[in-house]
Formats: sequence, structure tokens, C-alpha cells
Amino acid sequence: MVNICVIGAGNGGQAFAAYFAMKGFDTSLFNRSSWRIAPIIENRRIKLEGEVKGVYDISFATTNLEEAMKGRKLLMVVVPAFAHRQIAEKMAPVVEDGQIILLNPGRTGGVLEFKNIFKSKGVKKDVIIAEAQTLIFASRMSNPGVVKIFRIKNAVPIAALPSKRNGELKEIMKEVMPEFELADNIIYTSFNNIGAVFHPATLLLNAARIELTAGKFEFYLEGISSSVAKVLEKVDEERCNVMKIFGAEPLTSVNWLKYAYDVTGKNLYEAIHNNSGYQGILAPPSIDNRYITEDVPMSLVPISSFGKEFGVQTPVIDSVINLANVMMEKDYFKEGRTVESLGLKGKKIEEILKLLEEGDE
Repeated sequence: MVNICVIGAGNGGQAFAAYFAMKGFDTSLFNRSSWRIAPIIENRRIKLEGEVKGVYDISFATTNLEEAMKGRKLLMVVVPAFAHRQIAEKMAPVVEDGQIILLNPGRTGGVLEFKNIFKSKGVKKDVIIAEAQTLIFASRMSNPGVVKIFRIKNAVPIAALPSKRNGELKEIMKEVMPEFELADNIIYTSFNNIGAVFHPATLLLNAARIELTAGKFEFYLEGISSSVAKVLEKVDEERCNVMKIFGAEPLTSVNWLKYAYDVTGKNLYEAIHNNSGYQGILAPPSIDNRYITEDVPMSLVPISSFGKEFGVQTPVIDSVINLANVMMEKDYFKEGRTVESLGLKGKKIEEILKLLEEGDE
């Protein structure tokens, strides 16, 4: 069986590690800080609650990345997208020939950023770098070593960079997690970024309630009213318009909910509220949360940047970014991923697509 290393021990990372252990895979778990995984380092166990129940033994947990990665075929990177650069820098000196790196998720342009870091660090190893469109679990960690999986999505698209290596990726993933489905290229994983639609605007439009209650309400089912859903629909429309630049057919948020959760509705508000997988998921306790710190600079900003580069207007997305800038006292337009920072400034659509499909070697 495939040996797996899970890099990152938050909500998703602990869910992945325990889930793979449940399926019988030899799984290591890495986290940068020890406090989050101290009990797991000691007893090597993670308790799953919710859709999957049980206590499962992983191989080991560690704060030593080289130890965690050594001899592992599949490296599942499960950290917020703003940490991709740092993790790539740490992985570069110790990555091995034949390893597969999968970002869970890449958000928008994650695999490009990761690839660029490896290139800048002179990595010559034959590795595949790929990304998932979203995290396959709707999960929350209650304590170190205890995580609840509210729902496992029916399917999540993944793609390698370059996509000519998708066949190798598929061969491994069909054994590990068949819910992952191959997309044509990373346009489908990066721009079908539903977190960019659901997270930042919802959080910002509920900022007062979050600050007054420390997030003691259901984020999706109470935080997304019919009026908030109308804003999300506009964000989604602009996202889809940017994706069409590449000649790709986008998956709307309503259609994604049907694809991932098998729920329907006549509009986005109805579809979200018909999703039992969102029941019990509380809002973040603060607006200083990855729904802003990850999803604005690593999702909305690159979508806006590609829109500007190729003449597609994104006024609502830009408004959400500006609100986040004011509330967080940041300039995410400067801090976030852009066409330029991803190494694509000045390239034509045809050149970008060729790079994504064939690589730059």
C-alpha cells in the first residue's frame, strides 16, 4: 500500500491522518508546532467523530519534517494557503524522487506558487505537484487528537502541474481516495474555488455578530441569509467570468453543491440551506481567521488579478477585498497572489495553457 505523510495537523490534517489509518495506510503526521499534536506524538491515536467514528492508530506524529516525509510516496499538504510558501521552502531540501505532493486545497494558484518555490530553491528531484479544488472533508477539531467529520464530499477535482502527469497522479489516488477526480488541468481546481465564494463575504457581512458572540452561530445556515446569498451569487458570477478567460466551463456554486454534496435548490440560498452537511458548523470566533487571512489574499486577490490582466471586471470581489483591507488593516492586493507573483505576467492565454499542460522544462 502507499505510504502517506500528512503535513499539517489542523481540522483537515488530523481528519486525513485518521481516515487513512482507518483504511490501513501507513501514515505519518507532521505539524510545525508541538502543542497541536502533543497527545498524538505520545499515543499515535486520533479519534474521529461524526460521519466516521472510531479511534485510529497512525504510524507516528512529529515536528521533524524530514522524518515525516522520508520514504513516503504521497505527501498530503493540509495547511492554509498562506503557509504554502513556507512549507514549500521547508520541503525543498528533503523532497525525494518519485514523491507526489497534493495541496489540500491549492486555493487559486497554489500549485504554481509551490512549483515556483521549488524552482527557486534548485530542486531537481522528479516530483509531481498537484492540487485539490477544496478540502474533501467538512471537519472541525475539538481537541488535539479529536476531530469531527461533518461530511465527506462526494467528489473533489484534482490536477497536476503539468497536467501531462495526471495519469501518474490518478494511479496513486484511485487507491488512496477514489473520491478525488482528475480535472483537465489546474484551471479547474484553481478557479472553481468555492471557498472564495462562501467564506470571505459571509464572514465580513457577519462581522458584528461574530465579534459580539465569538462565533456562536451556525456559519452557513444562519450566517447566509437570502440577502447575503445575493452577494455570494455576484462573487460567484465574477469568478466564473474570470475562469471563462481560459476557455473553460466553470462550475457554479449551485452546481458545485450538487456535485459535492448532492443537494439542489432554485438559487444559492436554497441550495446552501438544503445541505445537511453544513449543520452544526459554527462561525469562526474572530474575523482574524483563515476565511479572511487565507481566502482573501490566496483566492479573491488572484481571481481579481487575472480579471484585471485580461479585461474582466470584478467589482464585487474587489469590494470584498477592500472591506477585508479596512477591517484587518492590511493591503491584500499587495500581499496576495497575483498574475505577476505567480510568474505569468505578460503571458498570453495560449502560453499559460501550454505551461499548465506541458510544463516549462
